[in-house]
Amino acid sequence: MSKLVLRDVRKAYGATVALANGALELAEGEVHVLIGSNGSGKSTLCKIVAGSVRPDGGEVLLDGQPVTVSGPQASHALGIGIFYQELSLAAHRTVAENISLARLPVKGGLFVDRQRARTIAARYIAPFADVVGAGFSPDAEVGSLRADQRQLVEIMKTLASEAPVLIFDEPTSALDRAQVDRFFEELRRLRGEGRSIVFISHRMDEIFNIGDRVTVIRDGRTVATKTIAETNQAEVIAAMVGENREFAIPATSDEGAATGNELQAPDGAPQSEGESARPVALQVENLTGSGFADVSFSLHEGEILGFGGLHGQGQSAVLRALYGTDTTLSGTISLAGRQSEVSSPRRAIREGFGYVSGDRGRDGVISGRPILENVMPVHFVKSRRPLAVPSRLNEQAIPALSALRTKFATLMHPISSLSGGNQQKVVIARWLIDRPRVLLLDDPTKGIDLSTKTELFALIRELAAEGMAILLYSSEDAELLGNADRILVFNGGAISRELQGAARTRFNLYEAAYSAAERAAS
Repeated sequence: MSKLVLRDVRKAYGATVALANGALELAEGEVHVLIGSNGSGKSTLCKIVAGSVRPDGGEVLLDGQPVTVSGPQASHALGIGIFYQELSLAAHRTVAENISLARLPVKGGLFVDRQRARTIAARYIAPFADVVGAGFSPDAEVGSLRADQRQLVEIMKTLASEAPVLIFDEPTSALDRAQVDRFFEELRRLRGEGRSIVFISHRMDEIFNIGDRVTVIRDGRTVATKTIAETNQAEVIAAMVGENREFAIPATSDEGAATGNELQAPDGAPQSEGESARPVALQVENLTGSGFADVSFSLHEGEILGFGGLHGQGQSAVLRALYGTDTTLSGTISLAGRQSEVSSPRRAIREGFGYVSGDRGRDGVISGRPILENVMPVHFVKSRRPLAVPSRLNEQAIPALSALRTKFATLMHPISSLSGGNQQKVVIARWLIDRPRVLLLDDPTKGIDLSTKTELFALIRELAAEGMAILLYSSEDAELLGNADRILVFNGGAISRELQGAARTRFNLYEAAYSAAERAAS
């Protein structure tokens, strides 16, 4: 019997369609796996069930009856509990208080009954008692815990809802193998009691270990549902990607554009052949830092080297470390055969690195300052000039901005007067005035429109053609496949595989990322 059914669920944010046709049928006593690439709509579908996102259309049925999930409280009243990918814990409260937060006991109508909270929490801590690690206790403040321990608290909090329907959105991402095994024991116990569970994971071994059925979402649409016993990893990835292994073709070919929706490089399309003949611009050996370990690779002059894999696997951490933000860094970094020290961003700039982040609010624009001041900071670092003549600065800034077709009134207008795409162009223009040896691109097109993306990648390919060495991380697979000469697939803070030449296909990129996840988890 179906416990929960979603039909033709739709959700859009302006012109961005998060869900075009979301569908799911969850049976009683089932662990139903939901899988899809980053941005496919999985989390949106689950948030609609949980009441934190209102759908634009479609139907939700619970126990065969149509329901309207008007908000999180309504979802809880309907018997639905959810583990959010972004943890929803109260950092300054104790473990016990967080676990029992949904029904926090009070005394005198005002004060938390801490003893009662400990009693409630003990029931859900007990199954994990030998895997939580040092420093974990009912009275520990959540903000003092490690990432894996906080994730366990969120799991315990979800289990404490005692909801007949439980949704877990990537609950194992920070857990070690012993913790995952114990969690799966609990899921099997709950399944045996008749609970209905939706489980989202990027780890193939987990999917085939715990799941009864799997539903694949691609580009906001449910495209397949199969029993775990009747499918395999290759079929699941093919459904995610929309292509078969035997028909997987290079993303830079015309056929690849038809199947993979890649942003295609025109005359400057990626060519991996002959890279070894170019001089090495950057050599990285055994680089270890916060979020990654033993990373080694070479980057040639005129090459665009892509960092791929699932989000948050160390790609951005490596780029930021090369830009001098990681004080724990070890290993060797050599530019043009000379060992470099990148102890700070200022030092990295002078060594020959440039860095562009997709998070322009945090790492890019200088808020409240004119466009001119946002274009020139790199020039001041490299030239070491404390003062400059404004007219001379204008002469340097305008050609760089014009090369990117940046739309602005005057250079003295505030950076906030520009659109997001034009703000990002200003950030990139910094590196056109005093060009680096190596340009680090950390998801540079995040949050900008397709037209601007096309212009930016045209410029990036021009810079590579002129000999600049470029490292590109993108959360959009199409951008990597359409522009990178080679792709290094990351998992768990390490490089797991390299894709080059005809192997640079969307299918192979997904297979590498998900197979790598399986190996890392085992």
